[in-house]
Amino acid sequence: MSDWNIQSRGHQCHLCEQAFEDGAGYHTVLAHENHEYLRRDICHGCWEQQGEGAAERKGFISHWQGTYESPPATPPDAIQKATAESLLRKLLETGDARWREASYILAVMLERKRVLKVKEQLREESGRVFIYEQPKSGDLFTIPDPDLKMEELEQVQIEVAALLEHGLPVAGEEWPPLPVEPEPEPAEATETEEAETAA
Repeated sequence: MSDWNIQSRGHQCHLCEQAFEDGAGYHTVLAHENHEYLRRDICHGCWEQQGEGAAERKGFISHWQGTYESPPATPPDAIQKATAESLLRKLLETGDARWREASYILAVMLERKRVLKVKEQLREESGRVFIYEQPKSGDLFTIPDPDLKMEELEQVQIEVAALLEHGLPVAGEEWPPLPVEPEPEPAEATETEEAETAA
C-alpha cells in the first residue's frame, strides 16, 4: 500500500459511466480495498438504486455528498506559481518517503487556510492517516501523520519554506540550496584617502 495518494473527483458516475453535469449532486464512497484507498463517485440516480447498505459493505470508510463543478478551462500559457497546494501535489507524485514530513506540514497549512478539508481520520498499525479533500476540485489526498516531535518541527518548517521558495531539488544539485551571499559593493573613497593618493 502506498502511504499517500491523490484521487481526483470523477467526471462521470462510477456505476453507469454517465458524465456529471455542472451543478449536479453526486455521492462519494471511500473504501479500503486490496491494501489501498479507493474513491468512487456515484450519480444521484445510481445512489438511489444501489447506495443502500453502502456503510455495511466490506472496506467501507466514509460517504459524503457533493455538487459537481466542471473544471475551469485552462487559459493558454498559464503561469503556474509554486503554491503550497501545487507543491504538495508534486511531493506526493514523487512517492518519495523523504518528503513525508513536508507533505504533512503542507497539508496542515492548507487545512488551516481552508484549502483542504479533513474528510476522515483513520488509525492504522503504522499510525494515523488523514484523508483530505480539496473541495473545488474534489481531489482526495491521503496523508499519513509522521508523528513529528517538537524538536523536529522547526527543521521541517525550514525545509518546507525552502521547497516553497526553490521547488523540488534537481538531480545533482545541493539540497537545500545554499543562500547566495551578495558581493560587497566597492566602498567610495573618502576625502582623506583621495588626498593621500594625490600626494
